[in-house]
Amino acid sequence: MEEFKTWFFVGFDHILNVQALDHILFVLALVVVYKTNMIKQIIILITAFTIGHSITLVISALDLISYDQKIIEFAIPLTIVITSLNNILNRKKEIRKAVTSNYFIALFFGLIHGLGFANYLKAILFEGSVVLELFSFNVGIEVAQLIIVFVFLMFSFLGSNYLFKKRENWVLFVSSAIFGISLMLTLNAKFW
Repeated sequence: MEEFKTWFFVGFDHILNVQALDHILFVLALVVVYKTNMIKQIIILITAFTIGHSITLVISALDLISYDQKIIEFAIPLTIVITSLNNILNRKKEIRKAVTSNYFIALFFGLIHGLGFANYLKAILFEGSVVLELFSFNVGIEVAQLIIVFVFLMFSFLGSNYLFKKRENWVLFVSSAIFGISLMLTLNAKFW
């Protein structure tokens, strides 16, 4: 139980710190298109993202894949640019269509984000109980992500109902801010 707790907090702390800005921005870009009462769909979305990056974490931790870390460091903020741009372009579409496509975006781009975690995790993993460590780490990540999401949903409720009056204007505002920040991160992470 102590080992679970340790790795849970490694995952939890990995998300809830300033160095995880790209991860936080991606989660917010995914969630901003949802109405605040769509809790079940949001939890499924965040879990899809966790599953995506868990797959590549496991594959990488077992040394079944090799890749250029510089390309991944470029691709991660690029996924945020693409997601936020998708939000901007589709902000007026029916919310059900956005929800369905976001599940696939979360899962697929989660694979890329997992590769970003992999080197960090491989550096601190110990031989032996890798399964428990990875599981605990991912549970910590999931809980931290959900905390971020629920705090954001409070702001989203205020933003979409009172500040902007329309959900699509709130989506445009938040997605544009995320787009700008992630574009800067992408340009700073050049691999060429």
